Amino acid sequence: MKRTRALIALMVAVFVLSACGQPEFTYVRDRAGTTYFKVPSSFTQLNASAIETYLTGDHPNSQAALLRAQRVWSTAFDQSADPSVDHLLKSADPFLYATVHQLTEEQRDGVSLNRLRDFILPVTEQMRELYLQQSVATGQPPIFQNFALLNDEVLTLDDGARGVRVRFNYQIGNDVQTFDHTAILDESGTTVSVMLIACQSICFSKRAAEFDKIASTFKLLRLPG
Repeated sequence: MKRTRALIALMVAVFVLSACGQPEFTYVRDRAGTTYFKVPSSFTQLNASAIETYLTGDHPNSQAALLRAQRVWSTAFDQSADPSVDHLLKSADPFLYATVHQLTEEQRDGVSLNRLRDFILPVTEQMRELYLQQSVATGQPPIFQNFALLNDEVLTLDDGARGVRVRFNYQIGNDVQTFDHTAILDESGTTVSVMLIACQSICFSKRAAEFDKIASTFKLLRLPG
């Protein structure tokens, strides 16, 4: 009997240790420790440098890219079985991109709620028109087409911070991709923190509640001192 009890106790201990070794979430902070969120551990973390290169158009070794790297922190997470940063714009599985920007003096003067909406992709009518004009000027067909605004919310935040959360669709190729964009300007007006969750529209409609939970963890932290 004692041997049986000991065996059961050992099995329980092994189970508990195994469970403890597989946390439910990955907890994330930016480089300065001021922005926080958590992602289910089923997501794979990726190096987001390729996304930065795509969004800015800067050569990775250029002076502009090097200066930007000093002011910008970013990361990405993909739930695909074959993770890739390319899934930001086209994937049947959830993808998350987060970035924190230390603004220059010139950028601080131009920050508005609309600028927060357009921080990653063109959302406002003005920026969408500008994007189409640039596509025409370069002779390249626009990647983002048939914009549809699904939700636009101004966030009520503590300590003078401001923010927006916008959900919208874009047709990219033959698929419709849904983006959930949260952007927060800190109380000092010097830092913008952004979380972008993306998934094909069918995926997003089925899993919107999960994405709401992830977005709800995206917060600014007040450091001591």
